[in-house]
Amino acid sequence: MIQERKNLLILAYVQQSLVAGYKIGYETKKERFYSWLGGVHPNHRNKGIGSALMAYQHEYCRSEGYQTIETRTKNKWKGMLILNLKHGFDVIGTYTDEKGDPKIILRKNLLRKNSMLQYDINILFPPCLCYNR
Repeated sequence: MIQERKNLLILAYVQQSLVAGYKIGYETKKERFYSWLGGVHPNHRNKGIGSALMAYQHEYCRSEGYQTIETRTKNKWKGMLILNLKHGFDVIGTYTDEKGDPKIILRKNLLRKNSMLQYDINILFPPCLCYNR
């Protein structure tokens, strides 16, 4: 499935040969990017890694001309829901997935002024690995 995605972006924060955090996304429409997967290892949480990876992904999306970024999460993943809301996402809907779990759809307008909290994305360098196809 990942081979078929257009404009795939994979970001990874690596510390001492361990992937401490990652963010993966791809284009779904010419003007929309989908933030698909992301996470931070439990030993590296609350250090700003998730926020920095998200900020980097959003800056990349702006530079590529995307107008919106979309993601989906579950209510049980409160940390991810809160992080998305802090970064300017709006809840635009809900649905029930194939497993019967409710999911929350969030979207962020990348063109809106002040739509991004300011995070020092430089905390990632080094070490951050980026892959774009």
